Amino acid sequence: MDIVKEKLKLLPDNPGVYIMLDKYSNVIYVGKARVLKNRVRQYFHSSPKPDKVVRMVENVADFNYIITKTERDALALENNLIKKYKPKYNILLKDDKTYPYIKVDLHEDYPAFGVTRKVKKDGARYYGPYMGGVNYKDILEILQLAFRVRLCRTAVKEKPVRECLNFHIGRCLAPCAHRCTREEYATCVKKAVNFLEGDYKEAAAVLQERMTAAAAGENFELALDYRNKTEMLTRLEARRITSLSNFLDADIIAYTTNGLYSAVNVLITRKGIMQGGTNYALEDAHSSDGEALSQFVSQYYSDRLPPAEIITEGCLEPERELLEGFFREKYAKNVKLTFARQGVKAQLLSMAQENAREYLEKSVDRIKHKDDMTVNACKRLQELLGLKKYPRRMECYDISNISGVDKVGSMVVFVDGEAERGSYRRFRIKTVEGADDFASLQEVLTRRLSKLGTDEEERFPKPDLVIIDGGKGQLSAVRKILDEMQVNDIELISLAKREEEVFTLGSDESVVIDRRDFALKMLQRIRDEAHRFAITYFRNLHSKRNLESVLSGIEGIGKKKRTALMRKFGTLDGIINADESELAETEGIGPVLAKNIKEYFREKL
Repeated sequence: MDIVKEKLKLLPDNPGVYIMLDKYSNVIYVGKARVLKNRVRQYFHSSPKPDKVVRMVENVADFNYIITKTERDALALENNLIKKYKPKYNILLKDDKTYPYIKVDLHEDYPAFGVTRKVKKDGARYYGPYMGGVNYKDILEILQLAFRVRLCRTAVKEKPVRECLNFHIGRCLAPCAHRCTREEYATCVKKAVNFLEGDYKEAAAVLQERMTAAAAGENFELALDYRNKTEMLTRLEARRITSLSNFLDADIIAYTTNGLYSAVNVLITRKGIMQGGTNYALEDAHSSDGEALSQFVSQYYSDRLPPAEIITEGCLEPERELLEGFFREKYAKNVKLTFARQGVKAQLLSMAQENAREYLEKSVDRIKHKDDMTVNACKRLQELLGLKKYPRRMECYDISNISGVDKVGSMVVFVDGEAERGSYRRFRIKTVEGADDFASLQEVLTRRLSKLGTDEEERFPKPDLVIIDGGKGQLSAVRKILDEMQVNDIELISLAKREEEVFTLGSDESVVIDRRDFALKMLQRIRDEAHRFAITYFRNLHSKRNLESVLSGIEGIGKKKRTALMRKFGTLDGIINADESELAETEGIGPVLAKNIKEYFREKL
């Protein structure tokens, strides 16, 4: 801690971002500060701190900081660095669902309505998010049925195009075919927008009329569909909170903590109608509730459009000016933070608080179990295998091919024991002849490690641990590449499938981990994920080829039988996923060959 003590003396009075590092130089926490000197020193004072902060500080071996012009700049930088480093003690919303919005740009001559999950500052209008049992597909269909607006992006040009089916079945005015004037279409767009803003009367009347007509024509399936959509509108209307303004767009955000874990509940209200809500279980190391909630809010709205108002806890009041400025700068929109203490808004906040408290009580055991399966499993693995450092970023590699055809490799990445799917990579083997898994692994690792020390290393950071699917032979093949490339600070192990033995570079003997141990279960998860990812890529490539080259490797399968299999199943996946009885029923195959086929693919895949 000597280096920390020395750096504390040099901290400036400026706003900025501080970055906490562990003894392996991994980023474990990122925070913003109005005054860096005051904020960072608080962590290392002897004053009482929450348990979660104490736990984080115990792991701090060094820190860095970046000075910014304003605290608002620090907030934006904090968000970017959290996304980049994914520090274990920060709030991470990586499991959050992105709910759909309906988008329409009223500046266009003939606006089209469509769905998107990304809100942009582009002048268009966004309605939603759609959640809580409301299907955006149903909403779009109602727009067509009731208002005949278009969902396609077909250009409206001087020369008309031919009408599509939607025009002929009364679901579109077909402006692209010059079947309506601009004014007629604009009238329908206005009605559609009113519907999206909460006026359901006209749409409900149209659906009721169509349901009656379908029932009279004995088209009961269609009548049932219209009835279901009518009931959905009734449910939406029932969610309207009568004491709220019909124009209220607000998110209600409540935060609760038990000292170690925290939970946030977000309720969403649009046009006075409760859309639904979402809970988030958090493990964070913030020293105050306000700081934790501020970081949650800035991350939550980093990629979604905020409403006109956010009703939230009083602990966020010191951050009000900062967050409102953040919204103005990012979305060019005035967002009001309200700290409700009485009235219907306070009742809504109380509802969100109750949801957050209940979720926290029910989620603590799940969080602890998740820790055992992830972070604690990494620590346990370090202990069992005698690794030099905590294996935060683990990369696992696998090779897939059949008889040397369409050889592919996969790289999957786990960080703190959890899959980071955005970092997965796949490789098509370019230099290896035949079915040589060792040489294929060497090619894949050479291509991967060549990115270290280049501009691409930011996208492909150096792993702490490389895991190979295989035994001693695969381990030796990869070790040779590490030695040739003079990469000596990456740990390397292999996991053999049959006995689930772990081979390391430090011993000729394998390490056998208890099958109930979370550390082995984590290794199995990453190995199986690498295998799945490689197989998926292989099958995608292979489906584009003639199956004959694969089937020719199976003893007893000649040209006629290959043709029969291809005629019946069509694709490689079809053959692989067929059971023995289905294969045996194929012309010329029978039970014995069917068993051989299943065993062949089982061994190869």
